[in-house]
Amino acid sequence: MVKTQQTDIQTPNCCRIHIIIVAGGSGSRFSSTIPKQYCLLSGKPVLMHTIEAMRRAVPDAELCVVISEKMHGLWRELCTEHAFDSPRIVYGGETRWHSVRNALDTLEVYDGDIVLVHDGARPLTDSELISRVVRHTLEHDAAVPATPVTDSLRRISETELSEAVDRSRYRAVQTPQGFNARKLIAAYALPYSTTFTDDASVFEANGGVITLCEGATDNIKITNSGDIEIAELLLNRRTRQKDL
Repeated sequence: MVKTQQTDIQTPNCCRIHIIIVAGGSGSRFSSTIPKQYCLLSGKPVLMHTIEAMRRAVPDAELCVVISEKMHGLWRELCTEHAFDSPRIVYGGETRWHSVRNALDTLEVYDGDIVLVHDGARPLTDSELISRVVRHTLEHDAAVPATPVTDSLRRISETELSEAVDRSRYRAVQTPQGFNARKLIAAYALPYSTTFTDDASVFEANGGVITLCEGATDNIKITNSGDIEIAELLLNRRTRQKDL
């Protein structure tokens, strides 16, 4: 069940914010010798941009980063090379679902706390978007940023035939996704299912209601090899706008 809500909510100071940055993937579609989150973007790894964006937006949050245990040595080397202070590290699991659950298992949460779960390969998220997700999460228990779909869509049937669908009824989902911490932990106590495509689908499977809030078109996820060049252009444009 999904409802769309657009309200401007003031963020109270009575809760703690936990941030989980998920960066345990292998990046098989990226065509690189190392996973995409460790590739350089404007002179430093993609993952460092992502972490810095979350730290700027929510400096008092309790932040952890989920990485593959196999990448621990590389990450430490990169942190030393770039004089970067790594957040607390959690090792990932077989799937993204397992990785998020591993991170949730390490949290100490209280009533009213919220959790933001963010893709390590989304380095261009900004404070405005993150603050919007936080506000909506505090009001509605679960908030997911989303953008309108601009491409035409077709649905494929079981017989491999296709039919046009109304794209105005669909949204492209992004991260960070925000949740009431206790309720998200309860949802992740459910058995693993391959139908879980993101944290919102896990939360929803436990009876939770998802509220959509406005996403951002430049909050792209680095997926394919050309996405680094696109992110570079977007970062340069953002820097120029700040200098004006």
